Amino acid sequence: MNLYVEIKVWKRISEHEAIRYSCLHDIASDRYAVQSADFLRLPFDAQQSRDFDKQFVELFIEVPVAERDDWFDSLAAAIESHDRDFA
Repeated sequence: MNLYVEIKVWKRISEHEAIRYSCLHDIASDRYAVQSADFLRLPFDAQQSRDFDKQFVELFIEVPVAERDDWFDSLAAAIESHDRDFA
């Protein structure tokens, strides 16, 4: 049985912007992956945040995690790789 822990990691870009990384920790392998990164801006739109959460759930269910994500030994390495891939 594959079990995952959802981890939210925040990065402040400016006084008006932040990135919320939605990450997964694979308990069996003790490895980490970034599933998505959401860009949030002021003024805050609560509906947009709910939409991002809905997307997270849909992607998790629709596409097997092991087939989709690159996995890393640390959370920091997963986020760094994600940032390089989507810079």
